[in-house]
Amino acid sequence: MSGPSPSGVARLKALIRAQERQQGARLLTAAVTAALVSAAAVLLLGVSGWFITASALAGLAGSAAAYSFNFMVPSALIRFFAIVRTGSRYAERVTGHDAALKALAALRPQLFEGIARGPATRALSLAGGEASSRMVQDVDAIQNRFVRLSAPWGAVAGLFAGLGLALLTGWTTALAIAAASALGMLAAGLVGRWLAEPAGRAVQAASGDLKTEFAAFAAAAPELQAYGVKAWAVDRLAERGSDLERATERLASAGGWIMLTQSAAMALAVIGVMATAGAASPPLIALAILAAVTTVESAGALLTAFRHNGAVKAAVERLGDLLEAPTTAPTQPVAPVIGLSGPDLRLTPTQRLAITGPSGAGKTTLIERLMHLRSPFAGEATLGGVDLAEISPDTARALFAYAPQQAVLLAGTVRENLKLALPSAEDEALWAALEDADLADRVRAAPAGLNAPLGENGARLSGGERRRLGLARAYLRPTPWLVLDEPTEGLDAATEARVMERLACRLERTGQGLILVSHRPAPLALCDLRLAVTGLSASGAVQMSQTQTQAAA
Repeated sequence: MSGPSPSGVARLKALIRAQERQQGARLLTAAVTAALVSAAAVLLLGVSGWFITASALAGLAGSAAAYSFNFMVPSALIRFFAIVRTGSRYAERVTGHDAALKALAALRPQLFEGIARGPATRALSLAGGEASSRMVQDVDAIQNRFVRLSAPWGAVAGLFAGLGLALLTGWTTALAIAAASALGMLAAGLVGRWLAEPAGRAVQAASGDLKTEFAAFAAAAPELQAYGVKAWAVDRLAERGSDLERATERLASAGGWIMLTQSAAMALAVIGVMATAGAASPPLIALAILAAVTTVESAGALLTAFRHNGAVKAAVERLGDLLEAPTTAPTQPVAPVIGLSGPDLRLTPTQRLAITGPSGAGKTTLIERLMHLRSPFAGEATLGGVDLAEISPDTARALFAYAPQQAVLLAGTVRENLKLALPSAEDEALWAALEDADLADRVRAAPAGLNAPLGENGARLSGGERRRLGLARAYLRPTPWLVLDEPTEGLDAATEARVMERLACRLERTGQGLILVSHRPAPLALCDLRLAVTGLSASGAVQMSQTQTQAAA
């Protein structure tokens, strides 16, 4: 994969900001309650320290002092701060995570739509494990961004509450606590940038690599067993697992260093209090010491954010890499007339073109460029008289129904896979498409019929059945052109004859044009035009020539 796309990262950040605005009320509630949590925690511990120390001194001073000591007000304050802290913590967790989960639920479809509308080569270049890692793991990492948005509020509120208590012993004490807190935050920020951020990026990358390798080896399990290389695959996965473990250990180590900076800041704050509050009463000194500790501790959520910053930034870059700016080509409809500049060939629906040539010459490349599944080559082809490179992908794809050489099937039912081509299709249309693909009897024989599960990528079907299900799916899409890439490869002669006979009848009935790639005589006999592809030029253009015109069988 190439490096992160600046435009893609900018688009992703725009999506994130839009969700922040969408969840603004919840995020604001989380921020306010986080501030209340930190302030209440600082005040609770500070007042508790003062109360315990003052109560002890009153007891030591004798019964008269003990009886005159006011227990009620500080006791009430302690209960009040404890209730505020507990209630605010619950509200902060609920609203913060609710906002994050709702934002992620909205982001995932937007991300998928952005990927689907971007360059097809970008999405198609992703391995299954890598795609899963980005859409699940990387999006989950962004959750930390939303959850931690309240962290600065809590840190600031804790600082002000602690300084307010420290001022009871003198401004120098408050200044000492502020200086220690600032030094602690600065040190934690530097550790986060130097250690945690690279480690977080490494964790995201290593996890994606492990999932990619695992998905590839799981799909190739029969071959690994057949060739006796299972041990090699296990070693590869172990190596990837070790990479992830090392990255995770580095991140944990960075987290430890960040916690060490917090502990050091606490120690500095306590030393500062002891050095500046010597003239104050013991209860106020106890109050200031505990306030210093909790003031530094209130920045804990912000320090956690420092630890996760690397993973969040890596996730944004990895997802942004998938969101290149969409094409700005016009989207107005064009006539379904195909022009090929090399042989100066003009095709209209009802015509049938066979594309032939040696393996690897560029036959599939040509048809994928027609449908914008690869970037079109300027001047190579036209649609409706407009250069293909100047037409939007949506406009071009609306003219074609495509059955690729290796159709990908969802791990769903027969019905769900067929309806990818036409979500509104009724069962009658589904059965008609299956009949034309010579697969209806096989589906009827399954206990669940159209609701029969196919397994991962059609694992419960044979290779020929998967190919014919891909054909049936293409038949459902009502477009001017039907594009078939090696539609009968792997079929026996009898099945191939039935499929071709039914395809000929279907083309007569629908009036669709046909673009067919094949090496086999039976499919080629359907076509009245032939185009020979001989390879790619130095500039990348497909080299082609019309070889013959014949009457279709």
